[in-house]
Amino acid sequence: MRGGVALNLLGPGELGEHTADLGRWLYLGTEDGVGYLAAVIRDDADARSSDWATLRDVGAALSDRDAGLATMAVGLAAWHRSLVHCPHCGAELVVEDSGWLLRCPVDASPHYPRTDPAVIMAVLDASDRLLLARASRWSQRRFSTVAGFVEPGESAEQAVRREVAEETGVIVGEVTYLGSQPWPFPGSLMLAFRAAAVTTPITVDGVELTEARWFSRAELAADIQAGLVAMPSRASIARVMIEDWFGGALPGE
Repeated sequence: MRGGVALNLLGPGELGEHTADLGRWLYLGTEDGVGYLAAVIRDDADARSSDWATLRDVGAALSDRDAGLATMAVGLAAWHRSLVHCPHCGAELVVEDSGWLLRCPVDASPHYPRTDPAVIMAVLDASDRLLLARASRWSQRRFSTVAGFVEPGESAEQAVRREVAEETGVIVGEVTYLGSQPWPFPGSLMLAFRAAAVTTPITVDGVELTEARWFSRAELAADIQAGLVAMPSRASIARVMIEDWFGGALPGE
């Protein structure tokens, strides 16, 4: 375990008082002969407890197995919550295949979990400064890398260039793929890139972003230590990219 945090995995008959709160079971898979299920709590259940924590808060501290189970469970449960009725006729969908298929009882159309591709990029200028931005819905101190969804008909690399230009006015040239991360809030696959800026003037769109700045390593460290800038959680690939550029763990944590 990382940091002493782990999922509370319960066997058959160990749910106790939570049994009455269950709304649906979802099958997550089998490892070493052990099957794993996610118990989805009903929306009207009183599930408040000191034992509960969000995936955003503890994801980075979980083991690889627990993080995989939790990410799958959160994403699959979000899909079930959002897709209740058939998009063709409005009939209430029926659960099949242990929660991995929803079928319309009227026209028999199948509906599977979807994953929306999104890009997230560490944009660097010729001086090796990093472009960080603040979304309009965030607090005044929080900054992160630029990100956005891939639109129909474009490649991930095209999405990188378009999103950076639309949101910050910065023009990007070379784009290099770094890695990916499932992001079940509610159901995205984050594709991470390093992008080389060919221009540096910034003009935020004022809608998605309210502020964007170039940071040197010294400037970012100073602003974090002064409490002027807060970084993404350790559970996010954005944090991984920032610390990779920074050269290690960020100060003050």
